[in-house]
Amino acid sequence: MDDRKNIKMVLNIALLLVICIILWWGQQNLSAFYIRILNLSAVFVILGISMNLVLGFTGMFSLGHSGFMCIGAYVAAILTMSPASKEIIYFMEPITPVLANVQWPIFPAIVAAGVVSAIFGFLIGIPALRLRDDYLAIATLGFAEIIRIVVTNTITITNGALGLKNIPSVKSLWVYWGIAIITVIILKRIINSNWGYAFKAIRDNEIAAEAMGISIFGHKVLSFTIGAFFAGIAGALMAFLITSVDPTMFRFTFTFQILLIVVLGGMGSLTGSVISAVVITILMEVLRVVEQPMNLLGILQIPGLPGMRMVIFALGLLLVILYYRQGLMGTREFNWDYILDRIDSIRKRGTST
Repeated sequence: MDDRKNIKMVLNIALLLVICIILWWGQQNLSAFYIRILNLSAVFVILGISMNLVLGFTGMFSLGHSGFMCIGAYVAAILTMSPASKEIIYFMEPITPVLANVQWPIFPAIVAAGVVSAIFGFLIGIPALRLRDDYLAIATLGFAEIIRIVVTNTITITNGALGLKNIPSVKSLWVYWGIAIITVIILKRIINSNWGYAFKAIRDNEIAAEAMGISIFGHKVLSFTIGAFFAGIAGALMAFLITSVDPTMFRFTFTFQILLIVVLGGMGSLTGSVISAVVITILMEVLRVVEQPMNLLGILQIPGLPGMRMVIFALGLLLVILYYRQGLMGTREFNWDYILDRIDSIRKRGTST
């Protein structure tokens, strides 16, 4: 067992080195457009696995992720914008004096975005998580819309419907994928801890979990708060990627896009969410062609249909729900044990012959 543990540690280090080499190569050789797509993929990886913690591992049908992402984006933007930019952008009403001269570095602002989102997640979770199933989904969806409406109307803090511009730009693959990898590692350790076992027990059977002494409500609030924390971090990264935010970016339809990632990847699989997030983000760009006017063989003229990409993804989600409900990975994870077991079995066959 110790030998296998050492082998897996070496393999993990080797995998991280390979990822670092790929990131270095991509940063040096890829165009700005491709780097932007890969960075966006990292953001959706964080969103997908954080929502999977709540939905797939704890069994709570929550639809409030867009609201927490909105909070994180605005917190990071306000904390990092220069005082000169704030003076120009807040022309309808001046910004609250306390925030006027605040300008934080990027990384502390990202952490602060996660913390503030987690606080809101905790406060929202206390009343909302007493509900279950469809009622919980409706309640969290309502809270997400309330957050967006509050952001629209607090003009002296968020600049209202005009949104924020001139947000510092971060384009490095190292930043986005570094944070995404750290998020995967943290959530993997949480899922494999006593907390994670409690989350899964609550998902499978709340009555049995309560009989075993698990605090159902406490663990639900904990899972919801952790998910909100990472959604806030993803929102901050989105703000630095796009360099502008406004309330219309965080409508409830954005949550359904994250839900699509979770369902297609497999509810209860971090590996599935990572793969699904990357594939869907890339396909979202590739399928832009279906929204443009097309000429098929010089005979059939098809006009551009805005929103056709989401129709295709909605049909894909429908097919998955009907014919492949477990998604890409189901509840399985990438595991070195499977590969090592296969190698051991091949060795045994070789020695036996």
